[in-house]
Amino acid sequence: MAVTLLALFKRPAGGVDELNTFLARYREEHLPLIAQVPGLRSTQVEEVTQKYAGDDIVVVTRMTFDDQASLDSGMASQEMRAAGRNLREIAPEMLTLVALGGDVEDSSFA
Repeated sequence: MAVTLLALFKRPAGGVDELNTFLARYREEHLPLIAQVPGLRSTQVEEVTQKYAGDDIVVVTRMTFDDQASLDSGMASQEMRAAGRNLREIAPEMLTLVALGGDVEDSSFA
């Protein structure tokens, strides 16, 4: 079953100029590094258009892997480490990273 790595980015401090700088560096620097991660099947980046509750998230990136083993291998790769170093530079304290891999059964909420 496919597994998704979801990256949620909060609005950077510093206003519109800081946001535009982040978006440019994310597209030009970070995404090419992510594209090199072994096992990555697809990447989809979307800008958040409406916030209803919670943190001020501005960008969501969905990275899809074939299965948990592919995700684990990708996360441990040199390519992901390089992408992580880049992200710490261009998006300090902006990232929440989660893996999604299955449906939650109703009984889990009982």
